[in-house]
Amino acid sequence: MSSSDDPTEQPWSLPRLRSTNERLLLDRLHARGAASRAELARLTGLSKPTVSSALASLEQSGLVREAGRIAPALGRTAVLYEPDPTAGYALGIDIGRSWLRVALADLSGTVVARSDVRNRARSSAAIADLVAATAGELIASSGAAADKVAHAVVGTPGIYDARSGQVRFARNLPGWGKAGLFDRIRKDLGVPLSVHNDANLAALGEYTSGAGAGSRLFVYLMAGTGLGVGVVNEGRLFTGAHGGAGEIGFVPWFGGPGEPCRDKPETLESMTSGHAVTEAARGFGMKGAPTARRVFDAARAGDPAALRAVELEGSRLAHAVAVVTALFDPDLIVLGGGIGHSGDLLLRPLQDTLRSITPLRARVVGSALGDDAVLLGALATALDAARDLTFESRS
Repeated sequence: MSSSDDPTEQPWSLPRLRSTNERLLLDRLHARGAASRAELARLTGLSKPTVSSALASLEQSGLVREAGRIAPALGRTAVLYEPDPTAGYALGIDIGRSWLRVALADLSGTVVARSDVRNRARSSAAIADLVAATAGELIASSGAAADKVAHAVVGTPGIYDARSGQVRFARNLPGWGKAGLFDRIRKDLGVPLSVHNDANLAALGEYTSGAGAGSRLFVYLMAGTGLGVGVVNEGRLFTGAHGGAGEIGFVPWFGGPGEPCRDKPETLESMTSGHAVTEAARGFGMKGAPTARRVFDAARAGDPAALRAVELEGSRLAHAVAVVTALFDPDLIVLGGGIGHSGDLLLRPLQDTLRSITPLRARVVGSALGDDAVLLGALATALDAARDLTFESRS
């Protein structure tokens, strides 16, 4: 008997075919919205009896529900079906040095609960406990059943190594490279959880919901307490062989136009961070103990020292843009992060310097999502996984 005659090696089975049809219909409903059986048959190429059977199974599993009825001029009333958004939930978490942002969305992507809390934790264990406590309280107060939270995604500075479960190079979070922290959060929450670089998630958020929509090769430049890049190529993240693609903060810095040359290089991150902005403002004569936010606020109010510091920051960020442009040749760069959100002040000096240091040109715009970019990227990523897991675990 040939291998093709062996029933154990058939490439398909009736249950597998039914599952494939159900998933096809569910995906169409998520993408399109409510539709009738006849519309779904036209969209998928499946027969009407097959569509009816698959919809009945999905409805019984709690993944699809009736959304209403339409009465055409001729013919019978048609039942409309839609995905049941309460069949599962996705959790997004953005861990920053100053803020922890957590949001819960149903399977339609609608945010049903959100919490933004100050991150005053001063140890890695305290940060992990704050994440678990904040997320747990959010789920409990949302009214969603805890066992329906299918997946969580955490955005964190640094590079996450899934094999060791550790984060490397998160220099602005004390002790964040310690082993076991995310296992601790998983255990406390009782929710499957994955971890991603914050700039990568911000890029996905901006690509799906912000200024990057429709770009072929899109780059998100995150400038804040650190400096990082997320790259989206035709809708997919590019992370490199070891997850370190876009870590341009490590690029050496010997000095920009008009600045003294250094014997030993700094890095792009150290010269463009929030600390660098405040140091520059003090050097130009700004009084008090300014934060980066205060420097930008003072620049908008016309303070000369603050304006000079902001001009210098824009000029320095131009070098980061030049590196990104040469490496990736993007059709769009979005400037974001705690500092990058001030594109109204930074884009002019950035573009002026860019013209003087490179012949390469890239379109640079400010973020459309502001502080929510990482969180929305985490939710979008968690939502994809939650839909898969909810479908796979249907009764």
